[in-house]
Amino acid sequence: MAETTVAEVMAELAALEDPKAREVNERHGDDHGVNLGKLRALAKRLKTQQELACRLWETGDTAARLVAILICRPKAFERDDLDRMVREARAPKVHDWLVNYVVKKNPHAEELRLAWSADPDPVIASAGWALTTERVTKKPDVLDLPGLLDVIEAEMKDAPDRLQWAMNHCLAQIGIDHAEHRDRAIGIGERLEVLKDYPTSPGCTSPYAPTWINEIVRRQRDKAS
Repeated sequence: MAETTVAEVMAELAALEDPKAREVNERHGDDHGVNLGKLRALAKRLKTQQELACRLWETGDTAARLVAILICRPKAFERDDLDRMVREARAPKVHDWLVNYVVKKNPHAEELRLAWSADPDPVIASAGWALTTERVTKKPDVLDLPGLLDVIEAEMKDAPDRLQWAMNHCLAQIGIDHAEHRDRAIGIGERLEVLKDYPTSPGCTSPYAPTWINEIVRRQRDKAS
């Protein structure tokens, strides 16, 4: 039955393929042509199905893996499963969803955060930094924030793109959430100038850390007053 279901899901994803969506996605390194709203609607209809999710993941197809992430049970995966999956997830969207929707909800998240942060592969290390950024907000007591800022200051400027992006997000989050480290976080951002000239759409916040920190803090103050 599960085999047939995989074939049915693959057929439905093939029917949703849109050349324009593929063109846009491929510019971001994602090799699929399915509108994400339609993909989410398909996953919602399938509901949670762990076995089907695992089989869809095994196809290696990017759209199928995105569906798998949405219909899996995040807590059902063992540590080694998630380590293998994040190494297989080379498409940025699959990597991002896997870390945010699955790993963050898994009991092995902290163990993986520590292992991945030290990984020599910059894409795997970026997953470790994404988990660290969540800890900055939710469980800062497990972190050495000054030490994290030291690492960011020393390594972010020359880090590969995805790792640099993840470290920059962590820098901004420290500045936003921890007033005692805000001046230093802004200062690091100003000195390194990472993503300073990143093109930002109207109404969106720049990923340049000093701008990002000041904008979110301002919004929080406005909301509180």
